[in-house]
Amino acid sequence: MDAVLLLILALAPAIFWLYYFYSRDRYDPEPLAWILAVYLLGIAVTLPVALIEGVAGMITTGILTTIVIAPVVEESAKYLVVKKSVYPSIEFDEPVDGIVYAAAAGLGFATLENVIYVFSSFEGSFFFAVQTGVVRALLSVPGHVLFSAMWGYALGQSRFLPPARGRVLVFSGLVLAIGAHGFFNFLLFSDLGFAFLVLILVPLLWVVVDRRIRRALEQSVFRFRE
Repeated sequence: MDAVLLLILALAPAIFWLYYFYSRDRYDPEPLAWILAVYLLGIAVTLPVALIEGVAGMITTGILTTIVIAPVVEESAKYLVVKKSVYPSIEFDEPVDGIVYAAAAGLGFATLENVIYVFSSFEGSFFFAVQTGVVRALLSVPGHVLFSAMWGYALGQSRFLPPARGRVLVFSGLVLAIGAHGFFNFLLFSDLGFAFLVLILVPLLWVVVDRRIRRALEQSVFRFRE
């Protein structure tokens, strides 16, 4: 029974946020099959990412891996999931689609990562596993989707821009996501980092992403009225 409760705790945050982002695309909702495919690819890419980070951890310091290598590898992997799967399809036809599919990839990644961390903590005690799940529900799961939304917004915009300009925008979005991810991880090493993340950084990122969703939706409305 304890294992079932922990599994629900590990899965629920990602499922909730996946529904939230999917429901925001109200003008031309994406096919659930594509959402599920990108979500599952986000889960699958977690394994090679863990392998790369594990190797990097053996040849560099732990903090360097956490604040530099992990953000670069994880954001690049999630980006490639979207770029190589749904981006070339005809279903990727609105600016907001970049955010929706980026969220699906990020939440897929966060799902498996969450399950691993929660059940690894279960070896200590049930209470510690629950504590881990709650903290990750407040920080790590939203963090993954918020970072992904930064390059996702850029990817959605690039679909409707000249190729050269689109590539610059996507690169800038990736750099921003990697930088925010690295800063997020850095704060986890600070005594005051948790409070700063909960009270300032994560809410601020939500404001930024919400504005980008609204802007992308306004662009969709304009396209449908043409």
